Amino acid sequence: MLLKLRNLRAGRQLGVLALGTTLLSLPMESVLADVTLPPVSVGAGVRTSFTSTDPDFGEKASDFNLDSARIYISGKITDKISLMFNTEYNSNSDKVGVIDAVARFEFSDKFNIWAGRFLPPSDRANLYGPYYASQWGVFNDGIQDGYPFETTGRDDGVAYWGQFGIAKVSFGVFDVKGLTKATGTGDDNDVLAAGRVQLDFWDPEGGYYLNGTYYGEKDLLAVGVAAQTVSGDNAYSVDFLLEKKLAGSAVVTVEAEYAKYDGLGGYPSPIEDSYKKTDGFYVLGAYLFPQTVGIGKFQVLGKYAQATYSYTALDVDQDTVELDVNYIIKDFNARISLFYIDKSFDPDVGGDSKQIGIGLQVQI
Repeated sequence: MLLKLRNLRAGRQLGVLALGTTLLSLPMESVLADVTLPPVSVGAGVRTSFTSTDPDFGEKASDFNLDSARIYISGKITDKISLMFNTEYNSNSDKVGVIDAVARFEFSDKFNIWAGRFLPPSDRANLYGPYYASQWGVFNDGIQDGYPFETTGRDDGVAYWGQFGIAKVSFGVFDVKGLTKATGTGDDNDVLAAGRVQLDFWDPEGGYYLNGTYYGEKDLLAVGVAAQTVSGDNAYSVDFLLEKKLAGSAVVTVEAEYAKYDGLGGYPSPIEDSYKKTDGFYVLGAYLFPQTVGIGKFQVLGKYAQATYSYTALDVDQDTVELDVNYIIKDFNARISLFYIDKSFDPDVGGDSKQIGIGLQVQI
């Protein structure tokens, strides 16, 4: 009996071995003929810095910071349908959250639908975010990206966008969790409407998301107008970007924006009081030197911003000055920034500070 069992097991092993040998002898194309996987792209990004902050009130602080860490995943389902899924580490909560989760139906230049969580139609600064901005210290001037959002500039909703010659048009409807950037409150029963129109007078900018610079890859003269509204509260902005490649591969960049947050959005209040609106502007200029030094090129950048917080009894002005020396190794994938940021308020409400730091950004 024992001998029969051994013979049976031996026969099964020989059968499996024969099947494996047969499969290996077949052409690989035959074995994988029915296995078709869609192309998937996986990437990651990190922004980290060392800062020394000297406030007018309080103690001077020196810190190493993990400002941001992201994972990017995207892939095509068909030629016209794709998926984008991005996450970000939040250093304040020490948690990783979803920032983009988008079903993208992109049928032509003129007809595209996005649905899920993504950046709604808004100002250029919101549509490029920290990784594709020219300056290091984005989103602290009281102006840029003051539109309401649920997480990292994103909202849940659906939007249309299309390119018509020099005009790029987008509009959509979104949930209003985090109705104001200042208070983080909102009525989930309301729907926010958002729209943007952009004119590209020189080279066109493809796609829905934008950049703050192209480091000379494009010659740009672009003007954008954006607006959002919900329950009678509104926000508006006008933004401008000029970028020109000069002789010898030098690049000059000029960016500007005016924004008004009239009951919708805006930055956190600099004093413990309610306010109904903020408005302001910024102007940014940058020059990328043509000479290669080591493995990269140097860029100098300056930015001035002024925002006004309107209260019942008074107005508070915020002035922000940023000066950067950037070392561009590989555009947005590898760059180092030495930065200085001076923030002051008039009247003095206790938020004045000066900060100097060095930041590193890498992406794959």
